Amino acid sequence: MKNIFVLLFLLSLTACHLNKKNKEPNSAVQDSLLFHYKNSLSRDLELSKRKQEIDKAFVLVKKIPADSLYAQILYRKSNIHFALGQYDSLRFYNKLSLEHSLSTNNYRTLSYQYYLMGYYYSEVLHMSDSAFCNYNLSKNYFLKVQDSSRVGKNLVILGTIQKNQNDYFGSKETLTEALQYLNPENDQEFIARCYNTLATDHRKLFNYEDAISYYTKAIENSGSSNNKFAFQNNLATAYMDNREYEKAISLLGKISSDSLLVKDQKLYARVLDNLAYAKWLSGGSITERVFEKPLRIRSENKDSRGLIASYTHLMEYYGEGNPQKSKAYYDSVVRLSKKLKIPRAERDVLKHLMALEPNNVKVRDRYVFLQDSLYEQELRVKTQFAKYKYDDKLNQEAILRLEKENTERKLEVAQQRNQKLLSYGVAGFLTMISGFGIYYFVQRSRRFKQQSKTAKLEATYETEAELSRKLHDDFGGKLNHAMLLLQNGGATEEVLNLMDVLYNQSRNFSRKINDVDTGANYKQVLLGMMGNYCSNTKLIVTGSTEVDWAKISALTKKTLYRVLQELMINMQKHSGATLVSISFEQGAKTLKVDYMDNGVGATKEELNVKNGLWNTEKRILAIGGTVIFDSKKGHGFEAQIEISN
Repeated sequence: MKNIFVLLFLLSLTACHLNKKNKEPNSAVQDSLLFHYKNSLSRDLELSKRKQEIDKAFVLVKKIPADSLYAQILYRKSNIHFALGQYDSLRFYNKLSLEHSLSTNNYRTLSYQYYLMGYYYSEVLHMSDSAFCNYNLSKNYFLKVQDSSRVGKNLVILGTIQKNQNDYFGSKETLTEALQYLNPENDQEFIARCYNTLATDHRKLFNYEDAISYYTKAIENSGSSNNKFAFQNNLATAYMDNREYEKAISLLGKISSDSLLVKDQKLYARVLDNLAYAKWLSGGSITERVFEKPLRIRSENKDSRGLIASYTHLMEYYGEGNPQKSKAYYDSVVRLSKKLKIPRAERDVLKHLMALEPNNVKVRDRYVFLQDSLYEQELRVKTQFAKYKYDDKLNQEAILRLEKENTERKLEVAQQRNQKLLSYGVAGFLTMISGFGIYYFVQRSRRFKQQSKTAKLEATYETEAELSRKLHDDFGGKLNHAMLLLQNGGATEEVLNLMDVLYNQSRNFSRKINDVDTGANYKQVLLGMMGNYCSNTKLIVTGSTEVDWAKISALTKKTLYRVLQELMINMQKHSGATLVSISFEQGAKTLKVDYMDNGVGATKEELNVKNGLWNTEKRILAIGGTVIFDSKKGHGFEAQIEISN
């Protein structure tokens, strides 16, 4: 069913990709070019004929410099080569198309081209990571051209890839985002598919009631009878997982008697097999024959994955009554799972076999090996997907930041350069003096004893913020007066250069003491701060999306920001780490934060003399939290932080 959705999407892309005719005077070459290009889009022609037409168009387009159809022709050639299974040619023209579209900022063609390659990596090479990257790039370019519907469709596919790789939490997040972009009027089947995949995520996470709710929504939104049958079958499996066998039997019995279902033999066999399995689980008296019919249909249709399900159910059916026959079906599952490279299927049947042969050490060891291997693979994939999404977010933020900086730079050019330099110099000089004042007041405020550590920490933050505001407000009038004096009296170039350096230093100082934004943008500010310290270090952040930041107090947010800032500074200056991992976990009453890097580490004596880490501990203790440092020389550094929500 997934393939049908994606193929329909590819066809819609191709149909919508023909732009308006070039308004330049038509020549004979242009007329021929358009004629052959339109023929290549015709579904009435065989694929081989369409290839001949697009080849002719490609030859002609090179005779017309900067023709507007060049990008479309490259994409069309890629599409036809893919359909014909000519994958070397697909990769060649994909490269040409990407290079041309990037050089001309043709975002629409880029979105189509990356989508096509995502489908190629997913369905032909079965490389989920490469498919994820290409679909994600397609989604980003559709965002640029404001095509909301196709953004949502890409997100549905991304969520499906995450689900297939057992990243159920990540899949839920992606699919929930997809629903915000899909159009209820035009994208009903993708919405139905989105709900179906969300339901499967919840089912795999043992949230059966939510799974049943989402499967029901998928059925309500689907207009395709085949899709409805598939979603109803999935709903029945959720009923079975929730031990509601009578509901499952009733639903499967109803759809199995529908004449339309028989047209799809694979789905028909799946429904019959699940119906037999549900009756057996409910304690009903059934014979092997009810399992034989779906098994025969699957064999005739060479449905290997379906055969695994049939063999597994028969293995369970004969588990106690006929262990020898059960073992034979187990062998069939193992053989097929190895052939299809589905180790999860072998692991699942090994679990049942261990119950039959509890003393079989080889079976137990094989199960443990597969369990560990699958866990490591799933963990690696989840981390990889999280990194893709985080890197993508950072890239988007960087692009927006660069665009903003370019706009500001254009405005600055209009100002008088000499006046700007003088203002920088005077501002630097006055800010330096103010810095000494700030240092004095901060030191003085630390000497005042409060009745509680929390009040003391709050006062320190408020003092820093107030001093930062005074730095800009109190010296505004004096700055204008000083500029006039220097303009009239003149100054040497050396003094101006010095003032410029002082200004930059003072500006950096002002940024360091500035207050923390604890509002709606807090999470972005926190992640951005940590990312700034990792220019040569990989940073992996997990769990931040699940934290309800709105429920955490402003004081706790400020403290957490400062503590993580100090840990990142310590990492950057002392550890030499290449990887930093930070995870968030919110409980009912506490927020846990685990920090870990693979740097050089430190001895206990070194930990005791690091002022930054000492300040970190003081900040956490002042708000009633706890912090534990764990480090050995040459074995990295860890910190476990726990604070109240």
